[in-house]
Amino acid sequence: MRNWFSRKNIISFLMIVLIYAVVQGLIVFEIMPPFYKLTLILICIYIILSTSLNLINGITGQFSIGHAGFMAVGAYVSAMITAILHGPLILGILAGATGAALAGLLVGLPTLRLKGDYLAIATLGFGEIVRIVFLNMEIVGGAAGFTLPSKITWTWAFLLMVVSVVLIKNFVGSTHGRACISIRENEIAAESMGINTTKYKVMAFTIGAFFAGLAGAIYANYMYIIQPGTFSFLKSFDILVMVVLGGLGSISGGIVGAIVYTLISALLAGIPEWRLVITAVFLVVMMIFRPTGIMGTKEFSLGFLRKKGD
Repeated sequence: MRNWFSRKNIISFLMIVLIYAVVQGLIVFEIMPPFYKLTLILICIYIILSTSLNLINGITGQFSIGHAGFMAVGAYVSAMITAILHGPLILGILAGATGAALAGLLVGLPTLRLKGDYLAIATLGFGEIVRIVFLNMEIVGGAAGFTLPSKITWTWAFLLMVVSVVLIKNFVGSTHGRACISIRENEIAAESMGINTTKYKVMAFTIGAFFAGLAGAIYANYMYIIQPGTFSFLKSFDILVMVVLGGLGSISGGIVGAIVYTLISALLAGIPEWRLVITAVFLVVMMIFRPTGIMGTKEFSLGFLRKKGD
């Protein structure tokens, strides 16, 4: 039986509580400027997006570049539940994530038999189809966008981010996760060992889509307004960059990549005309000197806390 009360888990839990408490205190006492609060909530959203895409691209070895499409499904479904039907926030979030998961299942069943560039093109096409559908839906404002009240707080965003990362990490560490890793390493060998590769690829794709929809629901219920242009190919590209920057195949890398990329974007917000150029140069330098990403395939470790001889 897994030991949930190990020293590592207890220390990790205390660190998470400490981070939450410090930020919450700064917000409650109005010490933290609104821009910093926005940046922290965006970091939570992008950590969910990055780790969920890493499950598909890094852990299972597929090449999806339509993650913004699932984010859009989650955002718009959630917005319709909370703003049009006046449902509770938690219902809107769960509905958005479930809607994105269903979309992932429907897209994954026919497309995940494809490989490489063909799969990338199929997922890219899905993302653009979703964007154009919402662009022409008058019930959600069409091109003008859809406004809704901001209900997401730092507590909601941080809690949902932590839960998402823990669930994804536990999946990767399970027998299902190891099956996905075997597909990444050698799909033919995995099939010869009796692993249903299509089943596990669809499973990883659906789970990744679920959490992308969850991130979209958080985004929609915090940003006051959502527009189809927000979920374009460039958004999918940004998420993919976070994954590659942090390290393909590393959940910790997905977290680090999301934090670094979001902070760089925030620091360059004052010079938008140079933001893409500077970001691109930074990524080129990273790929030259650290082609496997910041974390590579490694995960965060608390090994320095172990006693000698343990």
